Amino acid sequence: MSLFTGKTLLITGGTGSFGNAVLNRFLHTGIAEIRIFSRDEKKQDDMRHEFQAKMPEVADKIKFYIGDVRDPASVKNAMHGVDYIFHAAALKQVPSCEFFPLEAVKTNVLGTDNVLTAAIEAGVKAVICLSTDKAAYPVNAMGTSKAMMEKVVVAKSRTVIPDRTRICCTRYGNVLCSRGSVVPLWIEQIKAGKPITITDPKMTRFIMSLDEALDLVLFAFENGGQGDILVQKAPACTIETLARAVLELFDPDGKIEIKTIGIRHGEKLYETLLTNEECANAIDMGAFYRVPCDKRDLNYDKYFTEGDRERAMLKEFNSNNTLLLDVEQVKAKLLALQFIRQELAGMGRKP
Repeated sequence: MSLFTGKTLLITGGTGSFGNAVLNRFLHTGIAEIRIFSRDEKKQDDMRHEFQAKMPEVADKIKFYIGDVRDPASVKNAMHGVDYIFHAAALKQVPSCEFFPLEAVKTNVLGTDNVLTAAIEAGVKAVICLSTDKAAYPVNAMGTSKAMMEKVVVAKSRTVIPDRTRICCTRYGNVLCSRGSVVPLWIEQIKAGKPITITDPKMTRFIMSLDEALDLVLFAFENGGQGDILVQKAPACTIETLARAVLELFDPDGKIEIKTIGIRHGEKLYETLLTNEECANAIDMGAFYRVPCDKRDLNYDKYFTEGDRERAMLKEFNSNNTLLLDVEQVKAKLLALQFIRQELAGMGRKP
């Protein structure tokens, strides 16, 4: 964290769950300023009041900028004096992106290009872009737009001097209890006495906490090279396992049922964090994989004379072949989250 001492950090889409996690982690450090860039003034106002109430001694480090990554001018207005950027602004809901794919392109692809262009022009030292497992072998508009975002990141990284602006990307799976995710929905259904709805009991998903997602971004910040994609070796579970873990915590009497509603628009049965093609060059870094930028140029003829590169001995990393957690392990992961403990307390249940 000493790398951020005296520095200014900009978070695009900063009013979301990730932005809140960054503020909770960083505000009491030596960081000079954290800029929250987003288009929703209501969320900004709520965040301003929240942190003034719970961290009054450091809340003045937060500066709020109204703008939209789709608008290059508003992005540029927030860039002066910025040292580092966490680019989290995105359209993330799979069904809504299926119905409005061009909106996903405008935010996830063109918005990323706007952020990177402005960052390079302003001399920002490092930009970490947040991607998703849905970008690997994408079958939906959200994943396809994020896959294109990653391509923009890698392509842009080839055009900039590394010593001036370093650009890399993180790719991770489902974040437990983040805004719009399934666990808070299930808790509301339980409170209302309704069955909890799942798509397919056999569906598997990577799961991680917000803190783990932030750990990945910080790892990328410290270890990522120009154009790299960093992947965390996250565990996974079936949707049924996750649902039963939530029910055992919030409905120990077994009154609530599970209702299967079928797969939604654009969903896969399992997700991939590292593709077979990326495995050819991926580097195993212990708890993480690093996918280096392909630094070859368009002069392919020379590669026929220089020979093939050696392929790394890795295989596709997906939510079916990673560590699959059981109900008790998922319960332990949930109970480590402040949101879950607060919800249980609110219902008069002991964590």
